[in-house]
Amino acid sequence: MLSYFRACHAAAVVSATRVTSTLAGLIAAGVLYYGHVAYAQTAAPSPNSDPTYQALRNLTLSGEAVSVSNFELVRDAGKFRLHSGTVCFTPPVEGKVTGAVFTGDGSFFLDPPSDTERKSLKLLTKEDEFNEKFEHLVLRFTDSTYDEIKKAGNPTTSGCDAGLLKDSQNTTRHKLKNNLELRLLEEVLSPEPRDFFMAFIHGKRYNDKEIYEIDPNGGSNQVSFRTYDEMKWGEWAMFSLSHEGGRHVTGRPYKIEHQQLDATFEKNGNLSGKATATLVARRNGLRVVPFSLFRPLRVESVTADGQPLSFIQEDKNDDGNFAVILPKALAAKEQISVTTTYTGKEAVSNEGGGNYFPVARDDWYPNNPGARFGEYAMYDMTFRIPKGLKMAATGVLVSESNEGGQNVTVWKSETPQTVAGFSFGRFKEEQAKLGKPEYSIESYANFEPPDWVDSLKLATSGDVLPTQGSHLGSGMALGSMDTTSLNKKALAEAELAVPLYTEYFGPPLFKHLQLTQQTACNFGQSWPELVWIPICYYFDETVRHQLRMDWGNRGYWKVVTPHEIAHQWWGHTVGFSSGRDQWMSEGFADMSASLYLLMIEKDPKKFIQFWNDERELLLERDAQGFRAIDVGALTMGYRASNSRTGFQTTRRLIYPKGAYILHMLQFMMWSNQSMDQHFKETMQDFLKTYSGKSATTEDFQAMVEKHMTREMDMEGNHKMDWFFNEYVYGTQLPSYQFNATFDTGADGDVVMSFKVTQSGVDDKFRMLVPIYVEMADGKTFFLGRARMVGNTSVEEKVPLKGWKTPPRRALINYYDDVLASPN
Repeated sequence: MLSYFRACHAAAVVSATRVTSTLAGLIAAGVLYYGHVAYAQTAAPSPNSDPTYQALRNLTLSGEAVSVSNFELVRDAGKFRLHSGTVCFTPPVEGKVTGAVFTGDGSFFLDPPSDTERKSLKLLTKEDEFNEKFEHLVLRFTDSTYDEIKKAGNPTTSGCDAGLLKDSQNTTRHKLKNNLELRLLEEVLSPEPRDFFMAFIHGKRYNDKEIYEIDPNGGSNQVSFRTYDEMKWGEWAMFSLSHEGGRHVTGRPYKIEHQQLDATFEKNGNLSGKATATLVARRNGLRVVPFSLFRPLRVESVTADGQPLSFIQEDKNDDGNFAVILPKALAAKEQISVTTTYTGKEAVSNEGGGNYFPVARDDWYPNNPGARFGEYAMYDMTFRIPKGLKMAATGVLVSESNEGGQNVTVWKSETPQTVAGFSFGRFKEEQAKLGKPEYSIESYANFEPPDWVDSLKLATSGDVLPTQGSHLGSGMALGSMDTTSLNKKALAEAELAVPLYTEYFGPPLFKHLQLTQQTACNFGQSWPELVWIPICYYFDETVRHQLRMDWGNRGYWKVVTPHEIAHQWWGHTVGFSSGRDQWMSEGFADMSASLYLLMIEKDPKKFIQFWNDERELLLERDAQGFRAIDVGALTMGYRASNSRTGFQTTRRLIYPKGAYILHMLQFMMWSNQSMDQHFKETMQDFLKTYSGKSATTEDFQAMVEKHMTREMDMEGNHKMDWFFNEYVYGTQLPSYQFNATFDTGADGDVVMSFKVTQSGVDDKFRMLVPIYVEMADGKTFFLGRARMVGNTSVEEKVPLKGWKTPPRRALINYYDDVLASPN
């Protein structure tokens, strides 16, 4: 789950004040003119002014309290035992008590439902069982907690420390920067509330800053346990509710079907936007609609059907979540269109030289929180940028014109897409059209460098060294940093990658792609039909060498563009259902890049080096002493990174191991007769089945099982549980030893005798180990696979019919077909 209380964007400076227009003044005055007729209109409410929200926001303890003894409060896999003490309640809001404070002797037991989650929790506790002790506990809820505690307790005049409640409020507002009162408001105002529960545990054994949370809006994982101590920060367990039904109904509360976006960008990067989201309720009783919006973008007004709506948006430096309060609750499947106007400077950064960097990528407009890449919507967009700049965006360009001092472009999505984005600057454009598949490509690089590149050039000519060039000597002349000279290279890579991926996976949803340079040097990113490529990709190799960007890069610059292009298939044609499925998007894109590398290099050794590099990422230890492969299941996603394992763990886990999953399946399906055809059919079926949809890990396993070969049926049940349990959900890494000799049989044919040993795994670990021979000319030939189970050896004699001359040698796992320990 993308927890409602995961820390979001950091604080930034206050956005600029806009001058109120005449039209805005008329609206504020309550009069809006249409032709010659004046209509009265409800005055627009000020932000955060809803009385119910204010009551929740200013909540303190009431005089109501009960004493408890040996009371147990069970919330899914978590059990709170209040051995003795006092529980004090907050006053009711709209007739509902939503908070309590406990002081006394208590304990919290947590038993996650899977081995993966128990192993993750053990990283924090270093114990097999989780048993926390506490004397102070703060509870916030919309479920039956109040009724259960009140029924079990006895009225008392004893009090509780009100500072504990205040401390929890400060934590969510100023540290976690997520609006807890807003989340409670969603259920308090709903006629059919869901059961939300959150506990702030002041632990005495593991950490004094712990949160146990149950959020039915949390996608596929509604239950989580985390710590928010600066020295121990992480999400240590996350899983689905064990039961659903009634108030336990779960899932995202609404779906956006269409977005109408109108954005104006000033020369300094200031954004003024108007967004109309047409959404459909997924739950009964939807009254409060939360949106994801970049915190520095400040909302000016919200309307629906011409009427102003109340909205919530606290300070951007604190819990500045944005949400809208509807005039009435929606029933499931009911639709409404909500229009938001907003403005702010920090969503786009003017980097100098006509370079503009989009800081806000998926939240520059009000979007559905927690639904990133898992849902699809249609988009109509209008962009206004300073004249002389060029706009690239998701979707198809409908029109382009110059109006006054602005370049105006209109865009429309050709099919529902996962997200909308843009890139603009003073671009030089290169174009290409493909005949098969029918596809058009544009590549954009900026004519002038950003300010940081100019500073770097100045530094190396003998002046003050900036951070980026601190390792260069004064007076060292850099090679060419002109990015337009390599613009055609990016275009050429796309021209090769698109037909290659189409051959393997099938056609993507889109028939158009734009590649754009971005001023960031250390990452690329892909949106539907729009790819941002790091500026340092465009530098020639001499410059990157002088800047020491080729040290330890593991071939990054050769595959960054093919990787990002592959996301047009993995992430945007097929979306991932939740964070636990994101390994497919990143891993499949990495594997796709290896196909590209094999095609252009023509040298298997460079392809093998790619997989060696992927394995090294998994096996090298970080500063905390952890190997990524040991941390946990691929389905942990980005929460695999924490203060215990290191915050780069996820990058070193889901990319390379996710790639290996697909690579291993490809080579399991390979045969000398059909080569990759079986694998291609599997992936094309997967893409076609889930095109324009989100897929889960289980969906992919089912597709593999549909196409698996007889040889892959290692358990005789036509299931691939053995493989997914070992490599997707498990952390084992086998080791192999191989010996082979060649003799001449009675008929004069070569006979190969071999022994394969598998070790370092449990007794149930299964694998198909590929065996190759290398011929005298250096070419390799696939012979077959050894079936291995547990820590065991397989010995066989294999007649090589018709072979009169023995091969140079025999070997296993030549193409890194199996993720295993290096020999």
